[in-house]
Amino acid sequence: MRTGILGGTFNPVHIGHLILAEEIREKLRLDRVVFVPTYIPPHKASKNIAPAADRYAMIKAAIRANPCFDVSDVEIRRKGASYTIDTLRELKERYPRDEMYFITGSDLLNYLDKWKDLKHVIALVKFVVATRPGYPLEDIPSYIKTVAILIGERTAYEIRQCVKKGLSFRYLVPDPVFAYINKRKLYR
Repeated sequence: MRTGILGGTFNPVHIGHLILAEEIREKLRLDRVVFVPTYIPPHKASKNIAPAADRYAMIKAAIRANPCFDVSDVEIRRKGASYTIDTLRELKERYPRDEMYFITGSDLLNYLDKWKDLKHVIALVKFVVATRPGYPLEDIPSYIKTVAILIGERTAYEIRQCVKKGLSFRYLVPDPVFAYINKRKLYR
């Protein structure tokens, strides 16, 4: 099988994440995409991050209708800071015969040199960086494949700001995520 791994904070998961995963799945002919929410993101300040269990539940609700999407709690169960190399090693044990594609956004290129065990990461997966038309990237390492996708312009940060300010965010996240955020009163 060809498996895409899409890691992130997903704070919250939104339409842009789903579009990104689906477009890359189709363009690279992946059999599935596994969303992997971090427990504690190592490169982000952890203020205003919803509990990991809530972020996991929102992803599960958001992808329920897509049989090609799955979610893994590998980083949540591990607890502590999440490093890609540790996650990929565990996922490789779970899917030993799969050809694995690590999917990320173009913002990755800003701090790739700070990654733990980058050489080993590159040996385990094929790197795929999602790009947006009109935003060309420079100095892309040879081991990275770029895939142009059409995603929404809103970020998870902007969605959290809408929630905090009492503004509508209804169509920026899937309906089950919208209901979950409101029920649990997240990001207020």
